[in-house]
Amino acid sequence: MLEAIMKNFKAKVTGAHEALFERLTKVRTGRANIAVLDGVRVDFYGTHTPLNQVANLSVPDPKTIMVRAWDKSQVKSIEKAIQAAGLGLNPVVQGDIIRLPIPPLTEDRRKELVKQVKKFGEDFKVEIRNFRRDANEEAKKAEKDGKITEDESKKLLAGVQKETDAGITKIDEIVTRKEKELMEV
Repeated sequence: MLEAIMKNFKAKVTGAHEALFERLTKVRTGRANIAVLDGVRVDFYGTHTPLNQVANLSVPDPKTIMVRAWDKSQVKSIEKAIQAAGLGLNPVVQGDIIRLPIPPLTEDRRKELVKQVKKFGEDFKVEIRNFRRDANEEAKKAEKDGKITEDESKKLLAGVQKETDAGITKIDEIVTRKEKELMEV
């Protein structure tokens, strides 16, 4: 019972870290990163298809993303999908290749993005605290139902708190790393 509660809690915390990391990869930093295009869907013969399934994506230099359409007839729909995604990128079409120059971020925009990153971090800290609350309630219910002893319950609560602290520290590290990346010129 103790192991199951703790294992479930740890899995949720790890999932929160992965979700935060994934969300932060979509925050544009002024450097080319194909993860920015993860949410782009192309109208591919009537089906909304992820961009990476209709084109080859690469980063030839730190300021450019290159999109090479597999089907040359789809270049226009790929261009439209990128523009419609609202990423602030202006595609430059050259035959079957679409170049996406990454504009440099202004100081104000960098500060806005840092605020956004901090908010994401806070949201995930709240999520981890909610996981802690759920695990604590589960432990107290198990103790009340006689499935675990009072000592086991206290040990579990202490373990959950320790994991919560570690999880929040890791979120702080992820956010700090992203802030540093954003503020580099």
